Amino acid sequence: MSKNIKPYKDSKAGKKEQVAEMFDNISKNYDGLNRVISLGIDVSWRKKVVKIVSKNQPKQILDIATGTGDLAIMMSQLNPDRVVGLDISEGMLEVGKQKVSRANLSDTIDMVVGDSENMPFNDNTFDAITVSFGVRNFANLDKGLKEILRVLKPGGTFVILETSNPTKFPFKQGYKFYTSYVLPAIGKLFSKDKVAYSYLCESANSFPFGEKLDNILKKNGFINTEYKPVTLGVATIYSATK
Repeated sequence: MSKNIKPYKDSKAGKKEQVAEMFDNISKNYDGLNRVISLGIDVSWRKKVVKIVSKNQPKQILDIATGTGDLAIMMSQLNPDRVVGLDISEGMLEVGKQKVSRANLSDTIDMVVGDSENMPFNDNTFDAITVSFGVRNFANLDKGLKEILRVLKPGGTFVILETSNPTKFPFKQGYKFYTSYVLPAIGKLFSKDKVAYSYLCESANSFPFGEKLDNILKKNGFINTEYKPVTLGVATIYSATK
């Protein structure tokens, strides 16, 4: 399991509350800064997630840790009956709602404030569930995964897109330098929250990935688990079913 890393080490608030506060703080410039930091490659990763989700032609889709709704909006291309974007940060959701409205998708996409570890949905509700760059922010990973399993329909698809660490020289060393020094510096320069991007890097570097996260999915009841590193291993896409 990953260390229980929190954004604000001097705060007595729990991780869940701190994560919500952090994303509220950076919500206004999150999209632009994210494109710069990832060089836009994250868009291609999300397209791969949509392709996996499309195989079962889902009608009810849940995107957890939806943030500003990028993946939820992309999944509307699959012509589902409903896409729910769930996030703990009201600030991120407000930005997302504006994007959904501009795309004329308000009738398809619902942006909902909620806790991934205690979701306001009935058992066996969704045909597909996704989480992009969010599982490492769960306060209790096992609890969050069990809750996802609960609201996923039998036979439904679960897909995670999450950061990982390259394992081969010289990409391993280069990525470590980039995430430890370059990325936090960029975040501090352009974000009013000076610790947010340091936390995001630290949490990414300590979170279990590859076979370790695959085993955690199996332990929590998921079947048919697979994982595939993308872009030299700086991210990994995991898929599983119920």
